[in-house]
Amino acid sequence: MTDHLLNLHTDALGAMRRGPKGFSRLAAGLSETDDGHETDLGVFQARILEGDAGLTTLWSRALCQWDAALTADWSSAPPCSDERRADAYARLGFGADLAKSLDAAAPVDKGPQPVVISESNQAWYTRDKAVSRAFYWPAYENLLRTKGWSEPAITSLGEAAHNVVERLSDPARVEAYGARGLVVGYVQSGKTANFTGVIAKAVDAGYRLVIVLGGTLNLLRGQTQRRLDMELIGQENILGGADPTDLDALVGVDYQDDEDWPGKFVSHGSRPSHLGAFDLERLTTKDKDYQSLERGIRALDIEKVEKSLPLYHPANLHPAAARIMVVKKNKAVLTKLVNDLKKIGPILGEIPALIIDDESDQASVNTTDPSKWEEGKETRSAINTLVCQLLGLMPRAQYIGYTATPFANVFVDPDDSADLFPRDFLVSLPRPVGYMGVEDFHDLDSDLPASERTVANSREAAHVRGIDTSTGDRLLEAIDAFVLAGAMKLYRSAKGVPDGPFRHHTMLVHESVRVADHAALAARIKGLWDSSYMSSESHFRLAALFESDYMPVCSARSDGLPVPGSYEELRSHVSRARQLIGSGGNPVIIVNGANEKDYAQPGLDFDRTPNVWKILVGGTKLSRGFTVEGLSVTYYRRKTQQADTLMQMGRWFGFRPGYRDLVRLYIGREEPYGKDKSLDLYEAFEAICQDEEAFRSELTQYAQMIDGEPQLTPRRVLPLVSQHLGLVKPTARNKMFNAELTEIRSPGRPIEPAAYPREPAKIQANAKRWKPLLHVFGAARQTLDLPPDETSPLTRTFEAALAAVPHDSLVSVLRQLEWEGDNHFEPHLNYLSKLNGELAKVDDWLLVAPQTTPNRRIEASVLGSAPTSLVRRSRQLDKAAFGRISGMEHRRWAESLIEEAGSGNESVRARALGVSSRTGIVLVYPVVEASKDAALLAAVTDGTADPKRVIMAFTVVPPTTANDSTRRLLRYQAKRSGI
Repeated sequence: MTDHLLNLHTDALGAMRRGPKGFSRLAAGLSETDDGHETDLGVFQARILEGDAGLTTLWSRALCQWDAALTADWSSAPPCSDERRADAYARLGFGADLAKSLDAAAPVDKGPQPVVISESNQAWYTRDKAVSRAFYWPAYENLLRTKGWSEPAITSLGEAAHNVVERLSDPARVEAYGARGLVVGYVQSGKTANFTGVIAKAVDAGYRLVIVLGGTLNLLRGQTQRRLDMELIGQENILGGADPTDLDALVGVDYQDDEDWPGKFVSHGSRPSHLGAFDLERLTTKDKDYQSLERGIRALDIEKVEKSLPLYHPANLHPAAARIMVVKKNKAVLTKLVNDLKKIGPILGEIPALIIDDESDQASVNTTDPSKWEEGKETRSAINTLVCQLLGLMPRAQYIGYTATPFANVFVDPDDSADLFPRDFLVSLPRPVGYMGVEDFHDLDSDLPASERTVANSREAAHVRGIDTSTGDRLLEAIDAFVLAGAMKLYRSAKGVPDGPFRHHTMLVHESVRVADHAALAARIKGLWDSSYMSSESHFRLAALFESDYMPVCSARSDGLPVPGSYEELRSHVSRARQLIGSGGNPVIIVNGANEKDYAQPGLDFDRTPNVWKILVGGTKLSRGFTVEGLSVTYYRRKTQQADTLMQMGRWFGFRPGYRDLVRLYIGREEPYGKDKSLDLYEAFEAICQDEEAFRSELTQYAQMIDGEPQLTPRRVLPLVSQHLGLVKPTARNKMFNAELTEIRSPGRPIEPAAYPREPAKIQANAKRWKPLLHVFGAARQTLDLPPDETSPLTRTFEAALAAVPHDSLVSVLRQLEWEGDNHFEPHLNYLSKLNGELAKVDDWLLVAPQTTPNRRIEASVLGSAPTSLVRRSRQLDKAAFGRISGMEHRRWAESLIEEAGSGNESVRARALGVSSRTGIVLVYPVVEASKDAALLAAVTDGTADPKRVIMAFTVVPPTTANDSTRRLLRYQAKRSGI
């Protein structure tokens, strides 16, 4: 039976491409009846309350898209906010009751959104244009729904893709222009899904040649090709229109032995060109990288409908088939492609092309040293040369790099016009829902003492198992964990949990880059397997690990998934897991080698192998791009001195549906990392995570437009990358020739310098410079309240000493301080110095000296001051910088008070503390560099702290009013070859 109400709402929303408008009036004009039933909002609300799937999905889609649009000419409210949703309801003419029903059915997704840093771009990719020729994007969108993606997740991906495509050049533009951009995601977080969406929208818009640079191995290139074939290109384009059930038509098709063909490959219903759209022609296949064009140069000689008009004219562009290829970043392959393109002739200048560079910080970046170039002559590395040649041959080619570790890309010289610097845009993707990243294995924001952390409140306690070789290397235990995790997957599948995510079950062992070491380690694992799992005694060992580890973690973190009450309930599944892992007589696969044939193993083809249940042993080749499906246990001990390499090694990051609580990371904890030997491998990851998140936070803060213009552009991003790293650099030395820091304004936001001197004499000198302000330690102590917020529903308190000081007195002290290495505080000090009226007026600062809890407090006098609470902090990863200075609750208290004071309606507590809209807050901490409380006692003699060991550390929170009328937050200085 026809659902007239659903059809009416579909038509009405179809007429709202540019944004919401009066629904009742629009519906009345579209309705096919005169009885008013279809246009009755009460009937609509009743259907929503009844859970009508069709209407709910339809409106969820529309509301999510309106919520998420980065810019909306119908609302001034920020994206994904209650205010934006309220504006939509007001324009629709919906009352409070209907709005409440829709909110319940489709809540506002207030999660993180894409951050876009961009030059001003030509507005060509409007919502109307995006919809008017949409074919491949709706097909991809529907495929994601069949895979279980939620409407907010699909909308988020669609908006991120739209934000990218609208910053490319209009494919029908007369003047040729090639945009350059960078998209930053997280390691193994779904970047392929994002660039698939970008390709879908771009070809719909008119791009007719797509080149995907898909890794440095056939294995990785083939993974990308299959994803695009399955989710974008589709059955009909792969077969050229032949019947996918015709066995004769499958001869030569690269998916005839793929268990997902054809059922899981998108189907367009017919050849797209028969449906009024255009076809996608593959120039590479799953098993074949780019060869010199088998059909000759005519494969890229796109036929014109109107011979007298250029290809980029709409009359020729939109009927034309698009060509797509996925190629390795390999010198021989790219040379063939460049040579073929050179033969095409003038038509090449008419083709709107899109180059997607996956893992763009690998191989693509020029790594030659400019100081060694011959005068007037640039020298480029091989892959960089070839990619730049591709762009030079195609003046209408757009380049988009994708990476999770962007530092090498933003260090490219902005003035090198032939290089790949993302001059036009930089998009930072949000952390996806369901993703397990660095923060899921570290307690980054926890103030809980180690003694109070449990598997329920500590991510580290739940997922991380440290390796200390003084008590054994725990390799057998890690293998036991792998067996138990596999048994738990089988148990959950038997209990009705969808087993799609359980198809593959893997363990990764990564200790060394040496091939010989891999062979020895694989032999040891095989020996452990043969000697430890061939008898019933292994059950006693597995039962003990289940009781001590898996049962408590799963009970606390299973999120409603089935958990066996005892090992006996799991025992039969343990036996089956052992059979699967040991199938073929060997539980181990070695993943290494210099040749492609070394990776052409059935056990590494997660697409064509029905079930991969194995332990993978390898090195570098497992550390970037390669997705280890079903990864549950990682045994990791390899070190590196490059932050981006370290992060890319984190193969344990990713999506773990149905088994997040089963994931375990066995990682080196005892091996010292850095000159001061104070950090281990696990802490190294934590330090890198903090630097990376700081970079993303900077992008988010400065993405806001000012008077319609961007205050931060890609050319000015470079100085925001943290460079106060010691042993571990943000990226390789040969990618860091052009980096320099900038100046920053921070109204209402914490400024927390962390690179304090190491030398005792400099530490003491800094302490003496603070002496004029140390009277704060003797001030009356008060109990300060932190009201409930998103982090806690409870009011929290802490004790602190408080004293007010004039602005000039504070700045005078800060100007005298010394720092370790580069002075990263200088940009902030330049800003603070101008708050004497030159930039804005700050009258005074409230000094706050927080005290630790009484039962853990160690007090001492500093340079004759009244006794105060000492705190201990540790530096990061051989950096000059500490991990953090201020306590999280102290910082939140200061920020909330500053926000209240600057709101124009000062709170009672702000007035009680003398904090006005022209008052800032400084949190002051006498820090002893130490990892344990016992070291604090060692720094104190007869109640006096050793001034050579007490670092006067601080966090400054300026008033929210501490800026000028332009509201700009940045002033730039960057090292540039053009200066």
